[in-house]
Amino acid sequence: MGRKNPYILFLIIISLFTSQITYAGGIVVGRTRVIYDADKREATLSVKNNAESNPFLIQSWVDAGEEKTRGPFIITPPLFRLNAQQESNLRISYTGSDLPTDRESVFYINVKAIPSTPKNTKNELKLVVNTRIKLFYRPTKLPGKSFEAPKALTFARNNGHLVIKNPSPYHVVFSSLSIGSTFLKDVAMIAPLSQLDVVLPPGTSGSSVKWDAINDYGGTTARYEQPL
Repeated sequence: MGRKNPYILFLIIISLFTSQITYAGGIVVGRTRVIYDADKREATLSVKNNAESNPFLIQSWVDAGEEKTRGPFIITPPLFRLNAQQESNLRISYTGSDLPTDRESVFYINVKAIPSTPKNTKNELKLVVNTRIKLFYRPTKLPGKSFEAPKALTFARNNGHLVIKNPSPYHVVFSSLSIGSTFLKDVAMIAPLSQLDVVLPPGTSGSSVKWDAINDYGGTTARYEQPL
């Protein structure tokens, strides 16, 4: 028997399902990051259902970075129904566990949108979407300002490595980072009061490093340049 056409096999698989597919694309999270100021009782995050008619079940939680350990925050409500064209606020509260007071800490907010199942529907394929954004816990009385942190970074090239130092108490999330024509796409963020050692791709050349970062509001900072 000859080899089957992959396209025909695909059509056979699809035919096992009904033509209806539910997708959680109608859910929009209000921000790309949340700053939790330590002197506040809580922070909020809006969630909106832009779908024309489909309701969703919204489940939310905070993890510590590896998606398994829960962070020291409670989200209220943790699970609720969000109807079409409606908006609701998630309230994020700190539980009071010990965190450093001389620098920011980072966690991750998860907002999972679970589509509803219409009545009398069989073999429906549901696509569940989990939106994950950064949550920065910011202690009071940190020196300097968060918007000054990207400019304070220092860079040095050493034996095929780029050494990045962040002397500030704030996280810096890169929007772009490059040496000459080489963009270092794998370098996403540097923690406060830390050093990052980046292995440069072969053939990287250039006499200066250029970078910009994402600010507290999700926008992009000015572009900076430093000679190497």
